[in-house]
Amino acid sequence: MNYDSRVKSETILIVQMLATCNYDAIVKHTNGIRLSKDEIAYAVNDYGCKITMPPDSVFDDLDVVEVENLLAREWSVRCPLWTKEEGRSDLSIEMSMIEDGADKLRVELDNIMIF
Repeated sequence: MNYDSRVKSETILIVQMLATCNYDAIVKHTNGIRLSKDEIAYAVNDYGCKITMPPDSVFDDLDVVEVENLLAREWSVRCPLWTKEEGRSDLSIEMSMIEDGADKLRVELDNIMIF
């Protein structure tokens, strides 16, 4: 899939934080927009499995849609999650990534859901 390399980098970072249960870092990185630390922890704990890093190839084939007609470039991103118990799980994360000047993307974690 051909999309902005920053999207891949930001997705890897968020998944790493989920895999290490570093929910405070996620909230700090996303400015707490959309999901709070408690909501993130609840979604992960309610699923009942330990999130792990997926194979690297997962990040080369993300579900990315560029949102059109906005003042800044924006992407809607969905990434499947892996667990220690299952491998590829039914969980995925949905994020919005918005250009925020100087080659930076602002990340909003929209949802952690069963897909």
